[in-house]
Amino acid sequence: MTVLSETEDTMVHDDEIADTEAAEIEDTVEDYEDDEVERPGKQINWSRVFAFGVLPALALLLALTAGYFKWVAVSGTEAASARTESMRVASEDAVALLSYSPDSAEKDLGAARDRLTGEFKDSYTELTRKVVIPGAKEKRISAIAKVNAAASVSASASHAVVLLFVNQTVTIGDGGTPTDTQPVVRVVLKKVDGRWLVSHFDPV
Repeated sequence: MTVLSETEDTMVHDDEIADTEAAEIEDTVEDYEDDEVERPGKQINWSRVFAFGVLPALALLLALTAGYFKWVAVSGTEAASARTESMRVASEDAVALLSYSPDSAEKDLGAARDRLTGEFKDSYTELTRKVVIPGAKEKRISAIAKVNAAASVSASASHAVVLLFVNQTVTIGDGGTPTDTQPVVRVVLKKVDGRWLVSHFDPV
């Protein structure tokens, strides 16, 4: 009887211990779950993101934009300058190439050759030496040219195309009747050693 009673007491005591441990485990689980629920998520430091991410990107974008517009402005200025200068030079060149007198044809047309470049310079030199200069001396031919209008077709820092509206008055023989022609000429110029030189001179 005593053994049974002690056994029952032991079982009751073990049950109480088990219940206590179970309760403690349950409380621990609940506390952990509460901690998980109450623990705040990782905060994003937006000020750092803005300072180290957005601002540098924005600064880079602004710098690129400013650089682009500066390049456009400089390119536009250079193109405008090239247009103005090339039209002026082409007009002066046309007058020099198409004007001469019987007594100074060799000197006049020889000076004009210094305004040319490339194959056109070679062909112009051959034409004037073999045809124009001898004809001017023999037949007393004189020519006076002027440019009535000029238009820029295209222009860059090193290349330009200009359309010229020319009036040339040619007189054959002393006291001869002047004859006017009004050719339209397409002039191509190249920048060589800082000078605009004619590389093509073609009637349209």
